[in-house]
Amino acid sequence: MWDPLKRKVTNEKTHSKKFFNYLAVMRVLSDSYRHKGLRKQLVEGIRSKGITDDRVLRAILEIPRHFFIDSAFDQIAYEDRAFPIEEGQTISQPYTVAYQTQLLDVKPHEKVLEVGTGSAYQAVVLAIMGMQVYTIERQKQLYDRNKQFSYLRGFPAIRYFYGDGYQGLPTYAPFDRIIVTAAAPVVPEKLLEQLKPGGKMVIPVGEGKIQQMLRIHKDEDGVIHEEIFDNFSFVPMLQGKNI
Repeated sequence: MWDPLKRKVTNEKTHSKKFFNYLAVMRVLSDSYRHKGLRKQLVEGIRSKGITDDRVLRAILEIPRHFFIDSAFDQIAYEDRAFPIEEGQTISQPYTVAYQTQLLDVKPHEKVLEVGTGSAYQAVVLAIMGMQVYTIERQKQLYDRNKQFSYLRGFPAIRYFYGDGYQGLPTYAPFDRIIVTAAAPVVPEKLLEQLKPGGKMVIPVGEGKIQQMLRIHKDEDGVIHEEIFDNFSFVPMLQGKNI
């Protein structure tokens, strides 16, 4: 069993957000030996911080993270830090992605709801690990960008939805696992309803700059159990859809 990681604060915000608003999304879509070498270093760094699930580490080793961010950041794409994307959002720090994925404790072929597609990097991690991923994004620009991103077409196990994450996807429920990649003030009730008995949800919860990472377990009788892990700082989870 994995022991809780040492309590710390991981910052998911960046001071580069305003700068990014002036950039068109330009991608580097070649994966060089340099990129692959930097990924190996990134994975070893994440491992040294307490990530022990080899499936998570192998997925991060496989995914060309620089594909998901503007080419302006290519030289630093494999630093363990968040980077800005459109609509004031971020691609999460790789350690944060690994941390949430490890907590999610997925099993092959499970149905996973991701709330907050963002760059789709987290969705690809889950798909490479063998999950059926249903991912919902409230920002229309991000949703449209991901639908047009050629690299993502190689992952048919990912289904994309434009909508309000607080509402989840009741048509496709229940889900074995739910992962939320933005900070909610409380655990959304509709997401709890869509969690399968025996299922788990990982979500950062709290208002203000710092939130607690929670793992919610719904037992076979429908009783909710909550575990509290480390502190993080995420962009806020907003209601509604943004055109």
